[in-house]
Amino acid sequence: MAETINMPKLGFDMAEGVLVRWVKQVGEQINKGDVLAEIETDKATVEVESPASGVVLQFIVEQGDVVPVNAPIAIVGEAGEVVGEQLSASSGQSKVESGKSADEKPLPTQPAPAFAPQAVPSSDSSSLVKASPLAKKIAKENQLDLSRIQGTGPNGRIVRKDVEAALASGQISKIESRPSPVYASRITNYEDETVQLTKLRQAIARRMTESKTSVPHFYVTHEYKMDAVIAMRKQINEYLPDDEKLSVNDFIVKAAALSLREFPNLNASFAGDKVICHGAVNVGIAVAVENGLLTIAHKDTDQKSMRQISGEIKGMVARAREGKVKPDDIEGSTFSISNLGMYDVENFIAIVNPPEAAILAVGSAREVPVVENGEITPGWRMKATISVDHRVSDGAEAAQFMQKLAEFLENPVRMLV
Repeated sequence: MAETINMPKLGFDMAEGVLVRWVKQVGEQINKGDVLAEIETDKATVEVESPASGVVLQFIVEQGDVVPVNAPIAIVGEAGEVVGEQLSASSGQSKVESGKSADEKPLPTQPAPAFAPQAVPSSDSSSLVKASPLAKKIAKENQLDLSRIQGTGPNGRIVRKDVEAALASGQISKIESRPSPVYASRITNYEDETVQLTKLRQAIARRMTESKTSVPHFYVTHEYKMDAVIAMRKQINEYLPDDEKLSVNDFIVKAAALSLREFPNLNASFAGDKVICHGAVNVGIAVAVENGLLTIAHKDTDQKSMRQISGEIKGMVARAREGKVKPDDIEGSTFSISNLGMYDVENFIAIVNPPEAAILAVGSAREVPVVENGEITPGWRMKATISVDHRVSDGAEAAQFMQKLAEFLENPVRMLV
């Protein structure tokens, strides 16, 4: 029996998404769990899995369409099955926005990429081309000039398959790297430039404005002794392969999760006249991606080993930066951590990510002069600041949480037993 596939809700605040690309085509066999399409939300490009097995019978929307949540997008059923009138009617009632006018002909499902016969521009021109994050990443790794590739995505956007086709054809020149004299100016354009915000940057602007104007923040900063973590990490990593080595952030994530178990009021969400204290501790980790910031959600962090936490976070971060996150990767966090330590940042404050009650901002672990027993000696120190929704918690509780965090970070063996 034919089954209608609807646009999934990939976030509590998601109202619509752009259907970027059909991964399966009409007439193809698809199994439950196979990737059916790529959807672009306010946060990322997400691979949508089919909830049913069968044959793709019909596409209700086209690539590039803006589709409301829960609107039909495709029909899956048995081979040769005739789509019923009721299903067909539903497609007409769920007409969605499109970047194309009524007089324009729809793009073919899988057009062959064309290559423009123009001169190779400077390396900076590729950054101005409209392309998906993954396409840009592949092009950069292969030193490919994106400005010479004709995109087949929505509104001419260059997608992964276009770049891969260009690489396979060998018709596109690679960007030549010519060293410029030290006295030559790199500025070539002195005019103002208007840059259209991406959906991700628009979502960040909307959410952060909402948070700072509606959430009464307060902040508590603590300095941590990191000597034991640095030493233990070095010792553990001697026994791990290169792709499984632990980071300082892995220790911080685990310590925060265990501390939250003792302070459930900070593992909570504000909901009008009540506070929801979450049963699961799902730590969100802020990840820098192209044109913005994305928070991945690590589930049941307090119940997993350090090595498991590290491996799962690495996988989600990689998918986030490739623009291939799964819906479960970015939904369900109950407390967030933003770590700028890799950028040599001493201290900063972060904005609470509603509806969460708190976020921890982490700076660099630095070797600095410290006073121990009346003597100046070298020691590893790290500053962290917690931002808290004052409607949910108060300063004393936040300070106690930071002290509990210190107990785990300054005695990290407690996180391994």
